[in-house]
Amino acid sequence: MMGIMSFAIPLLIWSLVSYVPFIWHPDVRISDPGSVSYFRTDMLVNKELFAKETATARAAGKAPPQGEAANPIYLPAPHQVLQAFYTAFTTEPVRRDEKWLHESLWSSIQVIFWGFFISSVIGVPLGILAGTYGVVSKLTEPFVEFFRYLPAPAFGALAVAILGIYAAPKIAIIFIGTFFQQVLVVANTTRKLDPSLLEAALTLGAKRISLLFRVVIPGIITHLYKDMRILLGWAWTYLIVAELIGTSSGITWFITQQARYKNFPNVYAAIMMIGILGLSTDLMLAWLGRRIFPWERGVVKA
Repeated sequence: MMGIMSFAIPLLIWSLVSYVPFIWHPDVRISDPGSVSYFRTDMLVNKELFAKETATARAAGKAPPQGEAANPIYLPAPHQVLQAFYTAFTTEPVRRDEKWLHESLWSSIQVIFWGFFISSVIGVPLGILAGTYGVVSKLTEPFVEFFRYLPAPAFGALAVAILGIYAAPKIAIIFIGTFFQQVLVVANTTRKLDPSLLEAALTLGAKRISLLFRVVIPGIITHLYKDMRILLGWAWTYLIVAELIGTSSGITWFITQQARYKNFPNVYAAIMMIGILGLSTDLMLAWLGRRIFPWERGVVKA
């Protein structure tokens, strides 16, 4: 119930702002221009200008304009955004340089997948080694600590120069934005392993390699899985920046195009779609984790 309320409260506030005129409706939507020559039906004007033109028309004995309180064009009502969720998938793009919403989403998903996959293939093993062996930690973590403070977007021009203008530089930005954080997070998780497990394994004659694969990795695997879920969310936060590099593509290009032509319901729908995809992915991974690590459910309940 509390989880539902966390979504219901913002939606309620949005609905109140959208549908209740006396809360916040700073503009007026013209229903009848009257004698004002530059007013048009459905045109949005601010209340001060509307009041001024109305007073001028009445003072001159002319027909005053008519209108009703409305929100600015950049704040569509919930029902308009809900409608955009459907029309963005079913209405063919008007312009040649535009793409369907599902095409843009698929492009973005591929960038996220490959960027995070490459980051994880390198970052997770390095993080485990850094958290297990002091020599590896001292050799890698100082540089990683330094590099993680460098903003990933700063490497955009360099990534384009080296990798071209298509998907590769976008994937590189996702990689840079997640890899260095990933190494540190995984290393920190590895260090939290109960030392008594290591001592018991060494007492029983475990060698360094077997200690790593039979004690360390099994001991941290559930926490490592949770770390990866969190780190995947970071990858999504770098998506918008990554897609501004090189050729325009993905959900960022869709949002930019829709905003340029003031189709703000589609903008909101696309932004929310990113959140829905991210949350759905996290919930799916959480469900999968409960199936892969069933013993964790008992630990959580206890």
